[in-house]
Amino acid sequence: MYLKAIYKQEGENKFRTAYYRLVESYRHNNTVKHSTIVHLGKLDELPDIEHKKELAKRIDDLVRTSRTGMQSLFVSNKELVEQLAQKYFNEIKDNNKIDISLDSPIQAVDLGSVANKDVREVGIEWLCKQALDQLKLHELLQANEWTAEKIKLAYTHIISKASKPASELKTSKWVKENSAVCEVTGYPITKITKDKLYGISKDLYVIKDKIEQHLSTTTNELFDLQDRIILYDLTNTYFEGSMRKSKLAKFGRSKEKRNDAKLIVLAAVVNVEGFLKYSEIFEGNLSDSKSLEKIIDKLSKKQAAEKQIVVLDAGIASEDNLMLLKEKGYDYMCVSRSGLRKYEIDTTTKEVEVKDNKGQSIKLQKVKIPQTTDTFIEVKSENKALKESGMNSSFAQKFEQGLEEIKTALTKKRGTKKIEKVWERIGRLKQKYPSISKYYTIETPTNINNIVSDIKYKQIEIEKKEGIYLLRTTLNTNDEKTHWAIYNTIREIEATFRILKTDLDLRPIYHKTDLASKAHLHLGLLGYWLVNTVRHQLKQKGINNNWQEIVRIMNTQKTVTTTMVNQYDQTIIIRQCSEPIADANAIYKALNYQIKPFSQLKVVVPPDKIKKIDAHILIPFRGG
Repeated sequence: MYLKAIYKQEGENKFRTAYYRLVESYRHNNTVKHSTIVHLGKLDELPDIEHKKELAKRIDDLVRTSRTGMQSLFVSNKELVEQLAQKYFNEIKDNNKIDISLDSPIQAVDLGSVANKDVREVGIEWLCKQALDQLKLHELLQANEWTAEKIKLAYTHIISKASKPASELKTSKWVKENSAVCEVTGYPITKITKDKLYGISKDLYVIKDKIEQHLSTTTNELFDLQDRIILYDLTNTYFEGSMRKSKLAKFGRSKEKRNDAKLIVLAAVVNVEGFLKYSEIFEGNLSDSKSLEKIIDKLSKKQAAEKQIVVLDAGIASEDNLMLLKEKGYDYMCVSRSGLRKYEIDTTTKEVEVKDNKGQSIKLQKVKIPQTTDTFIEVKSENKALKESGMNSSFAQKFEQGLEEIKTALTKKRGTKKIEKVWERIGRLKQKYPSISKYYTIETPTNINNIVSDIKYKQIEIEKKEGIYLLRTTLNTNDEKTHWAIYNTIREIEATFRILKTDLDLRPIYHKTDLASKAHLHLGLLGYWLVNTVRHQLKQKGINNNWQEIVRIMNTQKTVTTTMVNQYDQTIIIRQCSEPIADANAIYKALNYQIKPFSQLKVVVPPDKIKKIDAHILIPFRGG
């Protein structure tokens, strides 16, 4: 309950006079309504607004005390306030305005009237809301002059993206029918539409750089991160649709093997804790090696005071890119793209054995490569060798089968026999198996009419360095284990892209414009910020669940509206959250989050009003 002032114009001069009411809020048809409990009049007896607020607080306290049967801990030290509070409280009881026990805190209700309605998921939404508050995103949006309602809509969409990733149309249905996200954020559920969600995504993208800078700084301060090592990689996702007017959507090399669809490229800079530092969106036909040049200048502006180490995938680690990093003042660590046949073992060092993340043996040793100041380390993996050997055997078998098919065609009546056509077929076969075809010699003897009479092939006996690759770095430390640990952080950016694509549903893209596509990807990145904020803290407490498992656990917590009729023929409507299960409670505790957005909200509707209101959809309003 709270105090509400109604102003009326009185007298010849039309002076505005305040009349006060004590009101209680409830929600009807998803619209906030106010029910007047008692009219308090002008309250001229009380000298200022603070006394009036204290009166409302005291009346509310008397009502709560009567409901629970517990002794009040609050008594006004102002005699007049206490007298008025007792007067109006007795008026409330006499008129049966709210559900107050007359003799006992225990009331009789009609058990046949008890009904549970509007059951919604609230656990994951409440968890995400507290993570966003922890990231202080609302402070940035307020600084950019966003209204309170617009901020609530942004929160609603970001939380929805992390909780139940889907299209804006499906998300709007989920919000209206399944989720309590609007109760958590305070955004009016009646205003949720797919167009509103489209619009807020674009508005968030407009201030993308400001958001990334804010979140990067906030997470560093929250978790005491130094960003000594940063990871750079890129991925692509595909469009469902022709995208004929798009400047971004291009045909390229799809990492999902969707070469029939146009692509868009997402480049990301991530620290070893998995937090995004910077992102950029490029055309779908941009090659891995050319992307770094486009992003390095922006990275340099964000560079920390201490020299940073950039960990790169082999596809990006071209000589030009490595030279660029040196010029910009970065150290780097990557897999060498060449040099496997041009090195010698450094006999002044010893071979070091480490374990990978699956507990399998990895052997490391420094090697010498002429005409370079970089450090190179040979990495031997028995497991990788077995895998590559199996793949090479499979490819060799398929390559030879292909050659036999071309050879068989020479003996058929309408088979391919002319030397030019035969080598076209052989060329296509080599293109299909490039890793193994280079180890074969192929001869095609012909007659005087350039008709191929036979195909002779033989596998060259060349030492294949299966399971062996080189790490390349500018770091001069003599500790090979440190080199390996730094390079292994690249797994974190792989995990980032996996979460974005699998858990946050970034693929495929159904949007038809470039701006909408960018906004879609950026919304996914905001969802990822939220996900990583939660998972980073949970991992520090020994909870290593993936995001989908966390969502499943938290979705066990619900909100429900219960209605019943008491002995005074009043309808009692209670909105409450269920208690979290043990696993959900452990997650809340590990994060130091509150376990419920609210415990119980109660509205009592007198008999004369319940006839005018559909009690089946009455939901108490949290803001009352």
